[in-house]
Amino acid sequence: MNYKLLLAGLLLSTTLHAQKAPVPPVVKDPVFRKDTFAITRFGARADGHSLNTAAINGAIDACSRKGGGVVLVPAGLWLTGPVELKSNVNLHLAKGALLQFTPDLSQYALVASNWEGLPQMRNQSPLSATNAVNIAVTGFGIVDGSGDAWRMVKRDKLTESQWKGLVASGGVLSDDKKTWYPSDKSKAGALLKNPGVIDAAKTPDFYNSVKDFLRPNLLVFTSCRNVLLQGVTFQNSPAWNLHPLMCENVVVRGVYAKNPWYAQNGDGLDLESCRNVLVENSTFDVGDDGICIKSGRDAEGRKRGMPTENVIIRNNTVYHAHGGFVIGSEMSGGARNIWVDNNTFIGTDIGLRFKTTRGRGGVVENIFIRNTQMKDIVGEAILFDMYYAAQDPVPLAGEKREPPKVEAKPVTEETPVFRKIYIDGVVCNGAEKAIYVRGLPEMNIQEIVLKNMVLQAHKGLDMTEATGIVLDNVQLITRELSPVLNIHNSRNITLYKIRYPKADLLLHVSGDKSNGISVRGTDKAGAAKGLELSYGAREGAVNWN
Repeated sequence: MNYKLLLAGLLLSTTLHAQKAPVPPVVKDPVFRKDTFAITRFGARADGHSLNTAAINGAIDACSRKGGGVVLVPAGLWLTGPVELKSNVNLHLAKGALLQFTPDLSQYALVASNWEGLPQMRNQSPLSATNAVNIAVTGFGIVDGSGDAWRMVKRDKLTESQWKGLVASGGVLSDDKKTWYPSDKSKAGALLKNPGVIDAAKTPDFYNSVKDFLRPNLLVFTSCRNVLLQGVTFQNSPAWNLHPLMCENVVVRGVYAKNPWYAQNGDGLDLESCRNVLVENSTFDVGDDGICIKSGRDAEGRKRGMPTENVIIRNNTVYHAHGGFVIGSEMSGGARNIWVDNNTFIGTDIGLRFKTTRGRGGVVENIFIRNTQMKDIVGEAILFDMYYAAQDPVPLAGEKREPPKVEAKPVTEETPVFRKIYIDGVVCNGAEKAIYVRGLPEMNIQEIVLKNMVLQAHKGLDMTEATGIVLDNVQLITRELSPVLNIHNSRNITLYKIRYPKADLLLHVSGDKSNGISVRGTDKAGAAKGLELSYGAREGAVNWN
């Protein structure tokens, strides 16, 4: 087959859905009245110990009732309990303003909420809004969620002196002394499976017995329309940092999401079942995924049936995070029509991370990623994995993990799908592995185009159970020279203009399902051995010209 026609066909299939090419959304900022309501007018005091919950919420209520405007948080340290935004209100933090949420956990009521894609009982979020229209958090100040009062911490993630200081501060230890909990209630919840799941048989006393374990996300806006987050630093979240849930027309611009690197579930931004979103010029330095796309988990997510769609993510920087740009693993409602352009990942565990597992269902498609810069990636620069196991992407020192058992299962509504993903222009200076693709036997990762890349890594390509993958003009500079490209049980793979400084073995193909592997425009002269077949791979599986 003519390569140019093949590539054109794959690109066309990647960019079309239902015979119509998706178009990036136009996302507009909400507009507010200029009327200003300073929280000091409602009795707020910036003395660092007076609780300003009533004053701040009073200012928001008054502003919303009078048609909206700006609620001003002036410079100063403002201690508060939970704050709820209302329609047509812009909560504006002046330069020098620190909105400090109280570490007194009794100030946060237990409410029916959502946790990692499932309806659950949680503590009220420090910043929340529900069914609001035209809302914003803007300015130059800091929102601090007092996450250290909520979070458990693993011993392996701290130095010895940090661990001793944490233990001396109070709290309780797990029975194996490897995890610190801030309270007995936090530890009690950790010993149960999904204690927050809403169940009519559970009493208020039960939920109260594990209350401290039911950590809230710092900011949760639910079913809101016309949302703006701009300029503010959001830090020290109890769990996820920024969580728009089932929202429409969302702008996140110039924010700084900051958490300790060891912050468990300390994601930066989680867009869940949202549509028409712009994320730009923001910085993330967090304890879990940086910029993450979600849409509910398993049957509950499929029942909701709301994909995250029509999203632009551009000109952002992610420092520490489990992944720079991430889709999943809770993507059961699907994700589609997402444009990711000109982002930089420095020191993330993984760069571009697509993760899911059996049981999720959902379709991820029409993802367009361009111009990505990466440096010092701990694990994989680019990862597609359909065996996600809810573990940190990089094992801790001494931690051993067994590979998943590979067996084909029937395709059902619980089978996830990754397809039609186009990644153009990646430069990575340092990673453990350049590209990792691991699909399911019954549902391969499909129709992926990776082009115009220079990837410096310890290892090159590792691919299994994939179909219709194109690597076009990819340079792999690897320390491991045998093999540079490893392909197992994959079909219709095109390797075009693959460049490498040298190799002991360039391409290893294994598995009796491997077939239709085409290598074109690739010079074998730099390799001691060009091709090796094993574990049932047939001679005709690879066409090299």
